[in-house]
Amino acid sequence: METAEFIRILDQEGRLLTAAAEQAGTGAKVPTCPEWQVRDLLRHTGAVHRWAAGFVAEGHTTPRPFEKAPDLDDGELLAWYRQSYQSLVDTLASAAPDVECFQFLPAPSPLAFWARRQAHETTVHRFDAEAARGGTPSDIAPEFAADGIDELLTGFHARSRSRVRSETPRVLRVRATDTEGAVWTVRLTEEPPATERNALGDAECEIAGPAGQLYLSLWNRVPFPGVTGDGSLAELWREKSGI
Repeated sequence: METAEFIRILDQEGRLLTAAAEQAGTGAKVPTCPEWQVRDLLRHTGAVHRWAAGFVAEGHTTPRPFEKAPDLDDGELLAWYRQSYQSLVDTLASAAPDVECFQFLPAPSPLAFWARRQAHETTVHRFDAEAARGGTPSDIAPEFAADGIDELLTGFHARSRSRVRSETPRVLRVRATDTEGAVWTVRLTEEPPATERNALGDAECEIAGPAGQLYLSLWNRVPFPGVTGDGSLAELWREKSGI
């Protein structure tokens, strides 16, 4: 997917998140993140947006901590969040393609990284806001969902901080049933998971289903759409894969 498409999706998802949060109210509980209310979701996601925009706009090449979100609520908090995501969209859309700044996962460029990462960050938290609101959640396009699965498996869980480990080597397969070529083989050992896309060979457990549902389930937002084989591997993912 192209950077411009990620920016478009980020803009769309930010608008949907804001609308769902406004409908739910900032005091509503977020069932997909039980420790949060909508105000916590807005503060977290807005702070992440501002943190990400700062790297691109100011060209920071080393990590920086998040800035604490302001102590706002209700309409003022919604306005602050709306400004946060809009500023991020504007920053990414106007940035030079060769901008140099910090990134923490492999990508063709820092700009490509931040556009992709923030599109997925916002989509998952948009789902959280819609869960707090209730009703039917917005769709996630299969191609975009498959990209997010790839980012999660080959990016986040390739890092040393991944806790998905096994003393005995195990093999988990993840398959999106509605997206061609969207199959991942995840090899678990005492080291960080090693993931190959479209690799052949046996797996002890397979998690499979439509890409959108699979994406949300791997981010621990919904149940796994389907599990075959040794279900303990799926449970290991559920217990240890939090980012």
